Amino acid sequence: MSPSYLKRLKTLARASSSQETDNAGQKDSPKGAFLKYNIGAMSQKKVRTRFAPSPTGYLHVGGVRTALFAWLVAKQAGGQFMLRIEDTDRSRHLEESEQHIIDSLQWLGIEPHEKPVRQSQRLDIYKRWAQKLVESGGAYADKTSEEQLEELRKKAKAQKQPFLFRDHRPGNPPAWDGSTPLRFKSDPKEYKWHDEVMGDLSTGPEAIDDFIIIKSDGYPTYNFAHIIDDHEMNISHVIRSQEFLPSVPKFLNLYEALEIERPKLATLPYVMGPDGKKKLSKRDGAKDILDYKRQGYLPEALINFLATLGWNDGTEQEIFTDAELIKKFDLSRVQRSGAQFDEQRLLWMNGHYLRELPLDDLLKKAGKFWPPAAKNAEASYKKAVLGLVQDRLKYLAELADLTVFFFAEPKALDVAALYKKPVDKQLQKNPPDYKNLLEMVIEELSGSDFSIKDIQTRLNKLLGSLGTKPAILFPVIRIAISGSSVSPEIFGTLHVLGKQISLQRLKTALQSLE
Repeated sequence: MSPSYLKRLKTLARASSSQETDNAGQKDSPKGAFLKYNIGAMSQKKVRTRFAPSPTGYLHVGGVRTALFAWLVAKQAGGQFMLRIEDTDRSRHLEESEQHIIDSLQWLGIEPHEKPVRQSQRLDIYKRWAQKLVESGGAYADKTSEEQLEELRKKAKAQKQPFLFRDHRPGNPPAWDGSTPLRFKSDPKEYKWHDEVMGDLSTGPEAIDDFIIIKSDGYPTYNFAHIIDDHEMNISHVIRSQEFLPSVPKFLNLYEALEIERPKLATLPYVMGPDGKKKLSKRDGAKDILDYKRQGYLPEALINFLATLGWNDGTEQEIFTDAELIKKFDLSRVQRSGAQFDEQRLLWMNGHYLRELPLDDLLKKAGKFWPPAAKNAEASYKKAVLGLVQDRLKYLAELADLTVFFFAEPKALDVAALYKKPVDKQLQKNPPDYKNLLEMVIEELSGSDFSIKDIQTRLNKLLGSLGTKPAILFPVIRIAISGSSVSPEIFGTLHVLGKQISLQRLKTALQSLE
């Protein structure tokens, strides 16, 4: 959708306010009557929202955010949130995608009020409504071939005119028997409507055209089926992505032709890629939402992140509980421009939630993320390890690399290599006498009871007697016991490993240097 078109669609004429006031008094005006009926009925309607994905692939950030906003609107009003599987495009339908959608929402806690509705099980309903249009003269059988359509498009392009099928309606269409597509006969007119996010919008009759509502395979198109479904499911708010905004005038035309009450409409701007210049794609990080589960993200963190992706409550608050989101969420505070996806902010937010977990809860969630070497480790030992690394975790899949040395001895060759070519900048600038430092550490810690306090006291004392700095001594110890240039804080790490293992690894490191 071009920026110019969106701008035109989102801008009302200056006189619209006074014109609508005049129209409100025209009781004999069909359009005025429709608007009056719609607004009055909507004020009494129970809030029911829906998420209506097509099962053509995995669910990603953009789709889940739409579902979340719809869920929040329903929960705040004490209403109901529904899930509808829009599976009428059989050429792109993936059976496994349906279960993926259900599993994704369930993991996040975005639970529908009822069992999912599937459009493929409602074909008779669409045909009944379609027949109603046929009988009222609002739809006709269309025998136009793809080749003929292409020729008409080329002709319009050559004439530098927009292609509108309504300019080529058949003069005497055949009776519709289901073997040919059924096309809606539009009634082009100007429309002005309110969008709960985008505000007051308007468009002219050029945005309205005839369109297919039932395909030759008997399945309805999205443009037709979703309007019928929303009506029969008593949906009060239709919350969907910006890509559907240009089609809204066609939908309004169809609502009137079917004499269906229009729900409230809310259009969500796109989730943009990290550079903020284009819609988020798979290449930019729009990955399978369940990949976050597999990587050890917490659903609470993802919900919080998605809720604040294009919405805020007017404060600087960034961390919200589900209860706070339900209480504070307001469609009018959703920004009208695209929301930039920021992976680093998500990592920070997930790390925050992991740090806030009680250790017992973290231990349960960490179950499958430990390194293989931890298979037979005691739960109490794992809990102690978690206590050391909890502040460093951004997602649980990091746990294996961060903690492997607690369960498996580092290789002597890796230790020797890190001493030879240290990663630590202080060791690079001022290479110490590794052998002397290790010998002194072994001697000092041999007399320790290996409580954290005693380890800290002895190592700090050693710093003074050696005339060195923590930035020199502690990395030397860290390399020996972990085989890495990074580890949790050194006193706690030595304490959890225990005296026997710690001293043995220090001695092995000393031998590797010899």
